[in-house]
Amino acid sequence: MPTSLKILLVHSNAKSREKIVAFLNNNSEHQIIEAYDGKCAASLLKTENISCVISDIEIGQLDGWRLVRMVRSGVFNCKALTPFIMLASTWCERIAETTAKEFGINAILPYEKYEQIPQLITLHHIKEINLIQNKILVIEDAEDTADLVNRMLRHKYSVEIASDGKQGLSKWQAGEYEIVLLDIMLPGISGTEVLDEILKKKPEQTVVIMTAHGSMDLAEELIFKGACDFISKPFRAEQLRKVIDIAARRDDFLVSNAQFAQTITTLKDNEIAKNSLAMAHQRLLDNLTTSVLELDESGKICFVNQSWFNLTGYSTEQTLNVCLSQFLSDTGSINNTRYKNVMAKLINGELEKEKLELKLKHRHEDEHWIEARFNRIPNQNKVAISVTIDDITSRKIAEDKLAYQALHDPLTQLYNRHYFDQKLSEFSLLAQRQEQEHGLLYLDLDHFKSINDTQGHGQGDLVLTDISEQLTNKLRKTDILCRIGGDEFAILLPYTDIVSARKIADFICKDVASGHFYFEDQIYKVTCSVGMSMIDGKEKNAQTYLQRADIALYVAKGQGRNQVHCFTADDKESDEFRSNMRWIHILHHALENDHLEMHYQPVINIKTNDIAYYEALVRLTVEGKLIYPNEFIPTLEKFDDMNLLDHHVVDCALKDLANYPELKKIAINLSAYAFRDKRLLPLVESSLKAYSIEPKSVIFELTESASLSNLSATQNMISQLSKLGCDFSIDDFGTGFSTFSYLKNLPADTVKIDGSFVKEMVHDKIDLALVKAICEVAKALNKKTVAEFVENKEILNLLKEIDVDFAQGFYIGKPKPLNILFPIRKKNLSLD
Repeated sequence: MPTSLKILLVHSNAKSREKIVAFLNNNSEHQIIEAYDGKCAASLLKTENISCVISDIEIGQLDGWRLVRMVRSGVFNCKALTPFIMLASTWCERIAETTAKEFGINAILPYEKYEQIPQLITLHHIKEINLIQNKILVIEDAEDTADLVNRMLRHKYSVEIASDGKQGLSKWQAGEYEIVLLDIMLPGISGTEVLDEILKKKPEQTVVIMTAHGSMDLAEELIFKGACDFISKPFRAEQLRKVIDIAARRDDFLVSNAQFAQTITTLKDNEIAKNSLAMAHQRLLDNLTTSVLELDESGKICFVNQSWFNLTGYSTEQTLNVCLSQFLSDTGSINNTRYKNVMAKLINGELEKEKLELKLKHRHEDEHWIEARFNRIPNQNKVAISVTIDDITSRKIAEDKLAYQALHDPLTQLYNRHYFDQKLSEFSLLAQRQEQEHGLLYLDLDHFKSINDTQGHGQGDLVLTDISEQLTNKLRKTDILCRIGGDEFAILLPYTDIVSARKIADFICKDVASGHFYFEDQIYKVTCSVGMSMIDGKEKNAQTYLQRADIALYVAKGQGRNQVHCFTADDKESDEFRSNMRWIHILHHALENDHLEMHYQPVINIKTNDIAYYEALVRLTVEGKLIYPNEFIPTLEKFDDMNLLDHHVVDCALKDLANYPELKKIAINLSAYAFRDKRLLPLVESSLKAYSIEPKSVIFELTESASLSNLSATQNMISQLSKLGCDFSIDDFGTGFSTFSYLKNLPADTVKIDGSFVKEMVHDKIDLALVKAICEVAKALNKKTVAEFVENKEILNLLKEIDVDFAQGFYIGKPKPLNILFPIRKKNLSLD
């Protein structure tokens, strides 16, 4: 056989034709000639010497059946016996074989089995022409009769002869025969015995009996036993052919009927399985808390599960064939405009999937925030959009609460230091660009400490709240009032000259002084001092304006308090400023001379009740007095001296860990300044080596006073510390600068939930919801959680219920120096 044949492929479907051609080119060396219909194929067959024809049935005006008859008639340039392979979209194997016999087709197969074509081409070219023929086994002892039967049938059937019953059974068992032509009167094993043996092993076998006139009763008996027909001897050729053709058609019918029955059974089974699977899927979808929708090309809803009703209050009937946009609130909002743009891109194929946060209407309740995830589903000539929807209202409320907390002071609800720093930078840039001044007032309550000391912090907080409200009511809408910390406030006065700013500052002083507060039988008058500086755009660093206002504030206090002072260049030489510098000197001296004392507070694993690690807390001893961080850290931060403290804390804490292995693991607080300090990493690395400390036993925490103004520097330092093997924890999460994006952007191992939420969570549902939200977000990001300010057993039990990992607070243990914490060294410590 030639290695390369000229093959004609006739198929009206271009995609199917292309698929077959690609397969044949990759799996054979044959030359493929394509024809898109029967007329085109006929033209090619007249001019080309085709070696094999492969054709679909439906090929236009000239169908595949007529095309093969024309090939067999010899009207074309190719041989009449050219192999012809027919493809069929619908398929019944027996009918296909029968039809192939009638039309002279070499092979017929379903389209999905086109990969068999190369083998069929090879097979039929080796055997030349191998038209499908039924095989007949003739069992006849009379040689002349057997020869006559062979000559009568061989033009249409493949005939084999057996001369007796024994040989007949042997051949029948060895081969596959569509028809057995059996003589009754046989030597040895009789025809009746042969029939019984055949039908015993294959009841559906087609057997035609040859009988003499004198044995008609026996023929009738054999018909009842299972023979399909009989013919009496002697017979003419046309009689025999007719009986055999009828038998062949009966066999074709029986086999085809069985195949159809099997196909119908399979289809029914598949339908039952499909319906069962569909019902199972529907039950599954209806039990999901996630709403599942399908939209058509116009955005109309064509499928929805039960969760949609729970989410919106709209039934399936009220929802189907309605555009999803009709269920979105604020149809003119930016989010809904984005929804329409996303839908257009999904339909056009510009997007495959997208995720949106949208507001959804409810039939009876308030609108919901949802997260909708869209996926494009191409379906032949149509496009559908699958949508999965989750209610994120609780998360959005928590996010809004956290976003609010990130920019507001929790006590007074005024803007906080973080927001103030942002706005100060903005006004500094505005002043540079527009050459217009803005005012900055730095306000501090006079002798406020005496209220805290005599009446308690609770009463002091009431004073701060009242003063905040008083200031808010007296300022212009454009003015920005912030609580910087403690009893200090900052006010930004947009587009205000020095004269107007001074008038506002004087008015504030008088207004605050005009009020008074009653505590039991005592009356307290509160006054304030105001430092003022002008944002003129001449300074590159916006914090310079705050430093000037701070210096002016010290001058105002030094001049007697309850007054306003505007910064001048001479203020740096003021007594108040020099006094402040002396205080900084004292702090430096204390740090440099190791007047630093470390206290350690236990942090427990809530599930096991074991101490997981200790948090290192710094105390400063000055002139025999113990000074807490909230008293000296603000001054160090104000004058950019936090690095000195950070270095001492790291060294002392690591030394303690080496000397007291009972600590096992410690957490060290660092300021944001430390994360920008290039000397910190070498210090940590050298101290770990010097004290032979395993890095995994050290956690670094970002303190509550930390600023994330330079997030990239912080991330870089955390990455470097992680490479050493140390862990990192986010402290006081939920206040200050803490947001979900902060949590995502910093590779922390642990999240410490701010104590202001924890201590009130038993009585405050909002605080409880926030703690739960932070815990869930942390778990989703594979981070551990620590709750601080655990002051009683009730809080601890509640934390255990919501799956917080660790806890610390006075109920668990107060911070203590090492000599008190471990008076007698024990190797295994746990909380009783």
